[in-house]
Amino acid sequence: MAQNDTNKNGGNLGFEAEMFKAADKLRGNMEPSDYKHVALGLIFLKYISDAFEARHKSLLAEDPQAAEDKDEYLADNVFWVPKDARWSYLQANAKLPTIGTLIDDAMRAIEKDNESLKGVLPKDYARPALNKVMLGELIDLISGIALNEEGHASRDILGRVYEYFLGQFAGAEGKRGGEFYTPRSVVRVLVEMLEPYQGRIYDPCCGSGGMFVQSEKFVQEHGGRIGDIAIYGQESNYVTWRLAKMNLAVRGIDSDIRWNNEGSFHKDELRDLKADYILANPPFNISDWGGDRLREDVRWKFGAPPVGNANYAWLQHIVHHLAPNGTAGVVLANGSMSSTQSGEGDIRRKMVEKDVVDCMVALPGQLFYSTQIPACLWFLARNKNPGNGWRDRNGEVLFIDARKLGVLVDRTRRELSDADVKRITDTYHAWRGEPILGAYTDAPGFCRSVTLDEIRSNGHLLSPGRYVGSEEAEADEFPFEVRFTELSGQLEEHFVESARLAEVVRQALAGVKL
Repeated sequence: MAQNDTNKNGGNLGFEAEMFKAADKLRGNMEPSDYKHVALGLIFLKYISDAFEARHKSLLAEDPQAAEDKDEYLADNVFWVPKDARWSYLQANAKLPTIGTLIDDAMRAIEKDNESLKGVLPKDYARPALNKVMLGELIDLISGIALNEEGHASRDILGRVYEYFLGQFAGAEGKRGGEFYTPRSVVRVLVEMLEPYQGRIYDPCCGSGGMFVQSEKFVQEHGGRIGDIAIYGQESNYVTWRLAKMNLAVRGIDSDIRWNNEGSFHKDELRDLKADYILANPPFNISDWGGDRLREDVRWKFGAPPVGNANYAWLQHIVHHLAPNGTAGVVLANGSMSSTQSGEGDIRRKMVEKDVVDCMVALPGQLFYSTQIPACLWFLARNKNPGNGWRDRNGEVLFIDARKLGVLVDRTRRELSDADVKRITDTYHAWRGEPILGAYTDAPGFCRSVTLDEIRSNGHLLSPGRYVGSEEAEADEFPFEVRFTELSGQLEEHFVESARLAEVVRQALAGVKL
């Protein structure tokens, strides 16, 4: 699609931002957490209606009788939209005081005719507290999305808007927003490090599905075929699962996303799945994950994870689900790289000795909506010598210290730029021996390839700063705000650990008989 500067068809980069600004004005005093479902539900409805209308038009031209055959649409991965649920009908009635009821009826009709959407769509637009004038204005606003586009172009623009709105709502919700959304630049690092061209992709805590959307984008941008990847996920939060189902449907992504409220540890919906790629951003340092009920489990190949912290449960669950040549990228709190509490040091030692740790990346602070705790990326591999023209990496781990990268996008949040993502991912691919990138070399202060012997001599600690050394620094290379953010995050992590230990002590004291 040609780039242009009109806001009508979304060709310019600022289109999504302008659209969100206008939609946010309509929100009034409504909480972002409530408004999110109102706006995203309508964008989804516009998407499936546009896709239906485009297919309906082409079928009418080919065979008018086929245009009323539901199977013709399903065969083309297009949802069937009944007449009174189509966007044109809702737009024509947007100013009626009954518009909320009409939208709810449309959502129910669509769920009834499309099995994969059952229980997914929001159906509370008729509630008295929801301003019906605002609803009508929101419908008018969304009607302008992809106005002059058809088919895949319309789908792509609506997908971009949906994804942008998700990110903006996550920012507005702060800590709660982080529960359903991983920052796009972090997802890009994971996807471009692992390069999921073909095979099975899995996320055991998939949130709103951002890992999958970026994986599909990666395949498209690098000339691959979308049909070459199969997507699997699980989510324990029902509301978030619904967001994921809509997010993937807006992108036209076929997937198997399961929900149950027990979660991946206690009710592993995809027990037999062995994935080629796993991308995950589990909740950091979860203390109430029910580990006391899972002391003996086939997944704990490197040792039973501590009851008071799920970090090493996530890592082992993920290794368990990797195919023989599978690779994984996992976002965790920095404490996971060095903690020795409750046997975590022993589990980490065994993972290093079994050579499943491939690469460790320390991230800059302020990347996440939900926490100031500093984060890192673990890259895991079941086989460090899989062929593909790559070199044998057995007995080595790559450490990347990316804490100085990133740019502030507002007062409280930082993002990795395109250049930052490229620098991190190119370093990893060169180290893996991918011929197109030339020879890998260590860069003091940024990256270093380290042998298992050296990691052993450092007590199996995996913090990149311990291994990469330092580059010659000017006196002002570390601005106060950068150091302050980093130290604040570290302090926050110590507070979390302190609270956990206090609870352990309380439980121990409660068991003392006087």
